[in-house]
Amino acid sequence: MPDLNDYVFFAEVVKHGGFAPAGRALRIPKSTLSRRIAALEARLGVRLIERSSRRFRVTEVGEAFHARCRAIVDEAEQAEALVVEAQSEPRGRVRFSCPEGLVDSLSPGLPAFLDRYPKVRLQLIATDRPVDLIAERIDVALRVRVDPATDASLTMRTLARSRRILVACPALANRVAASGIEALGTLPTLGSNDEPGEILWDLSGPDGARHAHRHEPRMTCGDFAALRDAAAAGIGVALLPDHVCCDDLASGRLVRIFAGWGGQMGIVHIVFTTRRGLPPAVRAFIDHLAATFAAFTAAA
Repeated sequence: MPDLNDYVFFAEVVKHGGFAPAGRALRIPKSTLSRRIAALEARLGVRLIERSSRRFRVTEVGEAFHARCRAIVDEAEQAEALVVEAQSEPRGRVRFSCPEGLVDSLSPGLPAFLDRYPKVRLQLIATDRPVDLIAERIDVALRVRVDPATDASLTMRTLARSRRILVACPALANRVAASGIEALGTLPTLGSNDEPGEILWDLSGPDGARHAHRHEPRMTCGDFAALRDAAAAGIGVALLPDHVCCDDLASGRLVRIFAGWGGQMGIVHIVFTTRRGLPPAVRAFIDHLAATFAAFTAAA
């Protein structure tokens, strides 16, 4: 197996333009460097450096070999930097993009994260549009999609699976307790889109059954928390992600109606850039999000 130290020595000799200056930089005798490079040349069977008392010249094959040696040195330095970075205290700004409907679910856990890492500054960008992480300098983006799009420049990490379910207050639920999904048409509804007029809920049920429910909601709002509260107040039936209303279902404030029916399963995931050595603050926040959604899943 080759001694990688010889590659480092060669890269430094070329970098400093000679054995003497490289020896001073590495604090290694010039004679030791010369001997190691000569042994490397003998093993490779090529001349990497033409040298005399007055001349130092890297050969053509030596130039090509140096580029590879330099890459090895850079990789080693980056590997060490990763370890040092991992051991350092998270600090700096984290820019986090989150769908508006999920802000309310994540907000209770953010103070604990910031208390744990006092040198981290969090900027939460609430938006439902797909952000461009690189152009907008977003560190982490949370997304919920049925079929997550892949991007070679981004890394995706799945946090949970979420399905939109039909929920209502107990009084409305009792009205259709023993009815089929068609009875949904007899109940007022709440919508999460911003467009006026009629909307469509494409619902799937037991054994792959499908039901298209067209309706004009009594109230529409992009904020899931507002819809959850309106549903609990008896304003109408809401189609909400299960992790958004798990606490209200556990307390009885909301009841799931038409069990087995709901929207398509969504994949809750985060995306972040694939650059090497994520800053400790970003890595810590990603771990925090993963723990948060793990708790949602356990509660459900």
